[in-house]
Amino acid sequence: MRYADWGSRSPRWAGIRSEETDVRGTAVHYLRADGEGTPHLLIHPMAGNAAMWLDVIKPMTALGPVIAPDLSGTLFGHTGSPHPRAARIEPNARFLRAFTARLGLERVIVHGWSMGALVGLFFSALAPERVERLVLVAPALPGPLPGGERLFWRTAGRALLATAPPLVRAALPLAGRRLIELKLRTYADPLRNPHLGGELARMSQETRELLADELRAARPERLAAGVTAFASVMSAVLVDPRPVHAAMDRVSAPTLVIWGGQDALVAEGTREELAARRPGWAQHVLETAGHALPLERPDEYVKTVGRWLGR
Repeated sequence: MRYADWGSRSPRWAGIRSEETDVRGTAVHYLRADGEGTPHLLIHPMAGNAAMWLDVIKPMTALGPVIAPDLSGTLFGHTGSPHPRAARIEPNARFLRAFTARLGLERVIVHGWSMGALVGLFFSALAPERVERLVLVAPALPGPLPGGERLFWRTAGRALLATAPPLVRAALPLAGRRLIELKLRTYADPLRNPHLGGELARMSQETRELLADELRAARPERLAAGVTAFASVMSAVLVDPRPVHAAMDRVSAPTLVIWGGQDALVAEGTREELAARRPGWAQHVLETAGHALPLERPDEYVKTVGRWLGR
């Protein structure tokens, strides 16, 4: 959905605008809100869309202007997919480099959430001259694996990720609408989604209704991009984490990692492994939040970032 001013949808989103630009022949939709200082670039979870940040955007303007693009190949975003691999991590990182150049953004503070944190990480490694600071939110990062699991993912798991996505995409015309209906029930009753951890019921009613409306309007065939994105992340986190580790090593910007203390998706030991690899990165835990912490605790999220920035 798009609004010239999102305040027409809810007063809590007043001043947030839908805008569109062209990036190398692809129409790109993004949300924008005014502020003073270095712009904050918000990267949504892959296969989601920029509207997932709406409750964060207005309070974030106290720290600077905010820009939140729909990544390429989302389920219910408005950015086109220029090629079948556009929803993967690396192409989305290159897309952000082209997008920020198109808008004339010389320096940004990057926020990457969940699978979008990997896109933010690769973008920060790809364009270090453009990234002033980096915030990783409930990031999907490689963690320690028991020997048996590691062997599985590097052998059978690798083959599974190569063969399963085409089969899943072929089944989407029949199963896609059912998958969307399952997701709709999550927003109707957030307690049905315990695997995210935290208290998803704290999500604002306005956001819940918006995401449900967007899901109802979603085209099931666009789930194919979600399958591509998910397979890309699974490969990067479980099959071959070396590119992720290399990107982490190349990031030169000061970095803050925010975790949900009740995030059920973070593998045990991931925080400790990250601290050992990048001891200079700040880490902060919102104890009662889960994987969807910007939806659960938007004001607390902004305050955490503000304290880190020294505002």
